[in-house]
Amino acid sequence: MGNVLNHSLLTDFDTGLFGAGKHFKLYEKLGSHIIEVDGQWGTYFAVWAPNAQAVSVVGNFNHWNRDSHPLAARWDSSGIWEGFIPGIGKGELYKYHIHAKDGRHLQKGDPFALFWEIPPNTASIVWDLEYEWKDKDWMDNRKNISGLDKPYSVYEVHIGTWKKIHGGTRSLSYREMADEMVSYVKEMGFTHVEFLPVMEHPYFPSWGYQITGYFAPTSRFGTPEDFMYLMDAFHQAGIGVLLDWVPSHFPADAHGLADFDGTHLYDHADPRKGFHPDWKSCIFNYGRNEVRSFLISNALFWLEHYHVDGLRVDAVASMLYLDYSRAEGEWIPNEFGGNENTEAISFLKEFNETVYKEYPDTITIAEESTAWTGVSRPTFTGGLGFGQKWMMGWMHDTLSYFKHDPIHRQYHHNEITFSLVYAFSENFQLPLSHDEVVHGKGSLIQRMPGDEWQRFANLRLLFGYMFTHPGTQLLFMGGEFGQTSEWSIEKGLEWWLTEFEYHSGLQAWVKALNQFYRSSPALVEKQFSPEGFQWIDHGDYQNSSLSYLRYGNDKEKPLAIICNFTPVVRENYKVGLPLAGTWKEVLNSDGAAYGGSGAVQNKGALKTTQETWHGRPYNVSLNLPPLGIVVLELDKKAQPATKTRTVAAAKPKAAPAKPKAKPKPKTTKAKPAAAKVKKA
Repeated sequence: MGNVLNHSLLTDFDTGLFGAGKHFKLYEKLGSHIIEVDGQWGTYFAVWAPNAQAVSVVGNFNHWNRDSHPLAARWDSSGIWEGFIPGIGKGELYKYHIHAKDGRHLQKGDPFALFWEIPPNTASIVWDLEYEWKDKDWMDNRKNISGLDKPYSVYEVHIGTWKKIHGGTRSLSYREMADEMVSYVKEMGFTHVEFLPVMEHPYFPSWGYQITGYFAPTSRFGTPEDFMYLMDAFHQAGIGVLLDWVPSHFPADAHGLADFDGTHLYDHADPRKGFHPDWKSCIFNYGRNEVRSFLISNALFWLEHYHVDGLRVDAVASMLYLDYSRAEGEWIPNEFGGNENTEAISFLKEFNETVYKEYPDTITIAEESTAWTGVSRPTFTGGLGFGQKWMMGWMHDTLSYFKHDPIHRQYHHNEITFSLVYAFSENFQLPLSHDEVVHGKGSLIQRMPGDEWQRFANLRLLFGYMFTHPGTQLLFMGGEFGQTSEWSIEKGLEWWLTEFEYHSGLQAWVKALNQFYRSSPALVEKQFSPEGFQWIDHGDYQNSSLSYLRYGNDKEKPLAIICNFTPVVRENYKVGLPLAGTWKEVLNSDGAAYGGSGAVQNKGALKTTQETWHGRPYNVSLNLPPLGIVVLELDKKAQPATKTRTVAAAKPKAAPAKPKAKPKPKTTKAKPAAAKVKKA
């Protein structure tokens, strides 16, 4: 039998907190830790397996002999097995051999392992996290650049497919990403990058959402220190990093959390609560205190050891509802007879409270697809406590609207305006995420109607509308340059497309939008408040046009945004404005630099006329580009004389009923801006 010394990093206070569900730094106590005991260097192991008959450590060092290095069960009722093995150091492969009470022998990876073998191998690796961070300026200043009145323009990335080399056979390493991805994200002007789950996962096509190694970045692209180097590089470039975090479910792989000690330790035994029908995976038991400690410890681990700036929590809706994706009779009501998962609700509140208490300069973001009340409201008001929530309704309605031929959009005007009915009920982030470019949906550019010119004009318009709509933004990689094929886990992005004018123009437009958003208080300071938005005209369905105002703290510096969702140029289009003076065009999606025609611009001063229009005392007339968006701002340096004329604005008519027979679509040329102008 091997030499295993009785030694513990755990105190009675630790195990008491663990059993109460209040130990949120378990990673300091459980798992494998390289330490010195009585003058001998080695590794201390500790694992929670309360229902096991026996637990031992196996690895190359003992030829995977289950009888060689047994751990001792603690004397208390914690269910923790522990021991110190001299001579075991960094880089040693290991697993826990668990002798279950039903007689089975299981080999499990360490739930707290810091590093794992490259899949499909499944052993844990003894490791420590020694890295000299160089992001002190970022970390010290983070409190000044986070918050609801700060910009969040997020570039969502799957790290394994962002760019592939050697003919598409190899992904970039973490350090190669630090060289290429960081400079690209900075050049494009995004404030944050968000990684699909980086935690170790056995099946690459799961995109990282089926996690076995919750405390380890995947070894496919390098060591934990290599991933720290990538995080450090982003921070030194002034870019925040968000991680997708998956506390909703875990896979049933034999080396993972499922059936860990021969019982349903981390999940529910009853499949009506413990098995997810959509993903064929296990659902965490949020009512078990030790599981709550495990999950919240995991969240804090990434914030502490990897300097992560925020967590986007996956599949929150599946956690909140006991009947999520289940038919009648396939779920168990809660203690009050309802379908709310009270244990999960309590867990999410405690998770958010703990994160914001320990790391108040970070953020949590919920992917929640229902109308659950108060997802991004404080827990003391009854909310779940998230900082932001994905605006899934906006995403679905907007993409549905854009798929219509422009001639039919007047009959679907409510799809593009409805989001403002509830836009301020939560702190919304507008996502055009990875979920919208997979499973046969096609890429964003493929989903736009019309010929090539119109498709790109539509997508520029969509992005412009997105960046000027209240809330923050998230865009999945490839969308920014018009990736033509659906995202594939097997290949990297089609970077060669950026050699073509329309694609590089779209890329330049997203860069311009990022720069404008970050530098515009009117788009940021009140992005979650109704005070930051006013309609100018939401009823011009006949022209499929929208116009609205955005405000920051200074009411004298609003922005006016006008969208034309048709390929018809609107000449002398009159817009009501709240302030007299000279307005100037600061963004136009039809600019030649963005792949537009460049023919429909509003150059020079747009001087207001004192004439009531759209219920406002002043107006200007401008030219609206086809399938384009124009942004105006008041030029405070120029204060022209204002003509006076008072005309009552006509009330917008109700949208017409959809015709029985669809009218024939208009034929548009490749560059409709050059066509004969139709006056509005």
